[in-house]
Amino acid sequence: MNPEVSIVIVSMNRPDILFPCLDSIRLVTKAASYETFVVAYLYSPENLSLLRSEYPWVEVIENYSVAGFSENNNLALRRAAGRYCFIVNDDTIQTMPVIDLLLADFGRLPESAAIVSPRIVLRDGKVQTNGRAPWNAWRYVLHYLHLVDETRPTRWSMKEGLFQTWTVNGACFMIRTDVFREAGWFDERFAFTPEDIALGQKVGGMGYTVWSDADVSITHLAGSSVSRMEAAIKPTRVRGALIYYSGGSAIRYGLLGAFVCCVEALRLLRYLPTRRSDPSSRNSIMYRTARNVLRTVFSGMSTKEVLEKFGREV
Repeated sequence: MNPEVSIVIVSMNRPDILFPCLDSIRLVTKAASYETFVVAYLYSPENLSLLRSEYPWVEVIENYSVAGFSENNNLALRRAAGRYCFIVNDDTIQTMPVIDLLLADFGRLPESAAIVSPRIVLRDGKVQTNGRAPWNAWRYVLHYLHLVDETRPTRWSMKEGLFQTWTVNGACFMIRTDVFREAGWFDERFAFTPEDIALGQKVGGMGYTVWSDADVSITHLAGSSVSRMEAAIKPTRVRGALIYYSGGSAIRYGLLGAFVCCVEALRLLRYLPTRRSDPSSRNSIMYRTARNVLRTVFSGMSTKEVLEKFGREV
């Protein structure tokens, strides 16, 4: 008999983060039947052995090729047997039965409902997202300047109870597997964002609806520190965002790309004096990140090619 839910988690060689996430799922999920996939991305032999021995109930999928969030998730999603897929980041903790509650939500929603997400809160208790308003090129520009506040109430977000929203936060959501399959899973053109925004928009365009339940919450332990991988990940994110928000228009891409280049050129100048400092220092990482974004914007590379190119330099 197939499980009701297929849980999919991508982990980049961080058992210290993954294991508490798995423990919390096992502890609080009581009503739903489920299978669990962990895509072990670039895991060391020692960590892989530990994962298999400590969590025998998890199906582990190893991946040692260059891949972003979308492609890694899709490796597991294509094996999903559940009626619903539960996508969750490894740096999350559940203190309430999120899977059980979201599954129950589908029982009281219209047939058009395809996705339900919980309220996502940060470790300090502040809300990260509770539903999401539409994202477009202008909103991306404001976001790039740190002028978007997703906790400000809109027609689509920060409401109470169960309400219809526009798109999801990829850190955690539940989706009907048949709809996800129909949508082609995550769009692999976007290695690191905006694959979640693109999915919500696509599902809406297919005639389905997206929902958020403010009474269900999950804690996202998103770190604020800057790692050396930022010099590879941010250029990958930016390239994907420009592809998405330009909507296939060369003119729009050129305008958005020029804007990004202006911002990153200023950042490059800011961190130029410290570029030769300790390679692991924040300023040195920020300098390389800005430089790599500038090298990426008009390169014509796919997001996977960007990740591969700069990942080798980290």
